[in-house]
Amino acid sequence: MSTPDLHTLTLPHGTIRLPAFLPDGTQGVVRGVDARDLAASGVQALQMNVFHLMQRPGSTTIRALGGLHRMCGWEGPIVTDSGGFQAYSLVRQSPGAGHLDRKGILFRPEGGARKVLLTPEKSIQLQLSYGADILICLDDCTHPDAPLEEQRASVERTILWARRCKEAYRQLTEAKSLGERERPLLFAVIQGGTVRELRRYCAETLLEIGFDGFGFGGWPLDSQGRLLEEVLAYTRELVPGNFPMHALGIGHPRNLVTCARLGYGLFDSVLPTRDARRGRLYAFTSDSPTISRENGWFTYRYIADERYRKADEPVSPSCDCLACTAYSLGYLHHLFKLDDCLYVRLATLHNLRFMTRLTEMLREDV
Repeated sequence: MSTPDLHTLTLPHGTIRLPAFLPDGTQGVVRGVDARDLAASGVQALQMNVFHLMQRPGSTTIRALGGLHRMCGWEGPIVTDSGGFQAYSLVRQSPGAGHLDRKGILFRPEGGARKVLLTPEKSIQLQLSYGADILICLDDCTHPDAPLEEQRASVERTILWARRCKEAYRQLTEAKSLGERERPLLFAVIQGGTVRELRRYCAETLLEIGFDGFGFGGWPLDSQGRLLEEVLAYTRELVPGNFPMHALGIGHPRNLVTCARLGYGLFDSVLPTRDARRGRLYAFTSDSPTISRENGWFTYRYIADERYRKADEPVSPSCDCLACTAYSLGYLHHLFKLDDCLYVRLATLHNLRFMTRLTEMLREDV
């Protein structure tokens, strides 16, 4: 369903111009802002997560409220992640929380006694029923430092699950008689840690199965917090350029720039909105910054800093968001100290606008 222009994705709920940053509305909401706020910030699409949505508010509730778009008042595209990262962060890191096997991910919702099995088939069925525009196959996420045998097992399980996801997707879309313009896209995730042979095997096998696009799987940073740039570059090279690629979990501005120039088009992360809530605001260092992979073109404003208490200038003079056009750093500092909900809204709008402006600049570079 991607158009001949490889810089766009045409989806049931609209077109995404690439590169694009997707804020994470993990449980159906980007905290502190609504759909109109998001649109005003230049956000093109949202990322949500079936692993969390199936627990809260729950699948029957989502369907009763008309699907994700109607429930949250968002008219643009929505990408739903399947829960592979949550299997890593919740299950792999806490064995008592559940386990993974060939069937799927068995977990205990919110630490309760009840057990839930998330299979590849169930993941696709839920994502389709939610009305998502891009579905992501269930995958087995690993840390780059995981042992070789664990990486091999992750790749084999990811491929097995991807086959089952593809078959469930085929059956369900045919049963619904979805035409080419109506059907969502299906992305598979390429695992393999830092082992090139495993990355190649995973990518080539998934390409043979056939998908609309692909995601970079696995934790994207090393143990020192540095971007795995060589692995990301190699993985992008394994996939023909006409397929869109999603750098899952990438949201640091500098890392986004690096990955965009490697050929990745979609990005999502909780980082910019979480930073906003915690008092770290992003700002370009000039009105016409030269975007590079190095430092210097953007900076942070730590709003709790006392030096901003009487600052009568905006966070970023060139920014056109509500926080910058109507309010001062001093007022945002005041709201933050009060722990007022208005601070969360304004700060979130600002960091999101920073991210959408950044991707707009990168699109101009293409």
